Amino acid sequence: MNVARRIAEFVAVGVCTLGFLFTAAGICAALLGSGAAGTRDFVIYWAAGQQLVHHSNPYDRDTILGLEQSAGFPSGDPALIVRNPPSALLFVVPLGFLGPRAGLLLWSLLLLACLVISVRIIWTMHGRPKNQLHLLGYSFGPALVCLLVGQVSLLVLLGLALFLRLHRSSPFLAGISLWLCLLKPHLFLPFGVALLVWAILTRSYFLLLGTTVALGVSSGIALLLDPAGWMHYGQMIRAPWIDRLAIPCLSVMLRRNISPNTIWLQYLPAVLGCIWALAYFQRHREHWDWIEHGAPLMLVSVLVSPYSWPMDQVILMPALLHAVYRTRSRTLVAIFALSSALVGVWSFRGDLPLYSAFYLWFPPAWLAWYIFAIRGSRTTNAYELTRSLVAH
Repeated sequence: MNVARRIAEFVAVGVCTLGFLFTAAGICAALLGSGAAGTRDFVIYWAAGQQLVHHSNPYDRDTILGLEQSAGFPSGDPALIVRNPPSALLFVVPLGFLGPRAGLLLWSLLLLACLVISVRIIWTMHGRPKNQLHLLGYSFGPALVCLLVGQVSLLVLLGLALFLRLHRSSPFLAGISLWLCLLKPHLFLPFGVALLVWAILTRSYFLLLGTTVALGVSSGIALLLDPAGWMHYGQMIRAPWIDRLAIPCLSVMLRRNISPNTIWLQYLPAVLGCIWALAYFQRHREHWDWIEHGAPLMLVSVLVSPYSWPMDQVILMPALLHAVYRTRSRTLVAIFALSSALVGVWSFRGDLPLYSAFYLWFPPAWLAWYIFAIRGSRTTNAYELTRSLVAH
């Protein structure tokens, strides 16, 4: 048993170390070599920021394409447009005052800080255990990919971690932190439905007020920078190329394989997930705990989201680390470390595009691993979760 434990710990530490080294090398290569073009998602945000500070349309494909090419994008590549609504574009405004290389440095440091703070918050919420399991958060494959490509999902992760940490002690601040989650609201649909019902039933009005204030401030700033922002966003989101994206997630693949032109099919899993979330909340409402019960909610929310990219799975870190801390099986911990590394390795290779069906299987795999990991732990509810998933 001690030998198995040592092997598992060695695997976990080795994966963490290699993951950090590859990510650091990739970021340094982008800063010193190819420049901002190597971090494609960052360039999307940088171009939108350039437009906003000049009171221009951040969804203008032609202008955005020119900005992206000036940052090093290949001339043959199509424009990549930020898909966040105007109320969520506050985070790109500082990038509008910087060049692509300086902006990339600032953005990389910001995302790294988000990762470090989030992991530390999760570690603190679980009683500051005296082990090295928190290193698995720093080396979580989707998190490393976010750092490598400059993905905003790490900000979303920070918002979720802050909510989990503050919802009891400082509900107003917890509500403000949910604004970061609303950068990608489609990832939180079942979670959000349960959260809204919980907030109403527990009269957590300060939490709702905090979210409302944050949305109001960000929307007001967006209107000042681009008064026609919502009209521009509507034009972008209705563009036909949006529906043609082969995003590797359950909902998109369901629509593309059954009836490609039937858009509502893409939202059917999310609707079913919301119904399940209400039933799950009702079952556990008397002893509801967001750290314990919010974990399966997030796993299901990402699984049934209308669309999600592999990097978006970083927001599952609180749920998965919760299971890592609870499980007594070091074998399962090693499996988690290796699975996490698999995401990073395939992404670092560069020859497997992020819209590959390879990534389709990770959300259900994380959910299955979570159920097995918490089975037999002192706080397990795996049997109830499995029965609830099957029943609803």
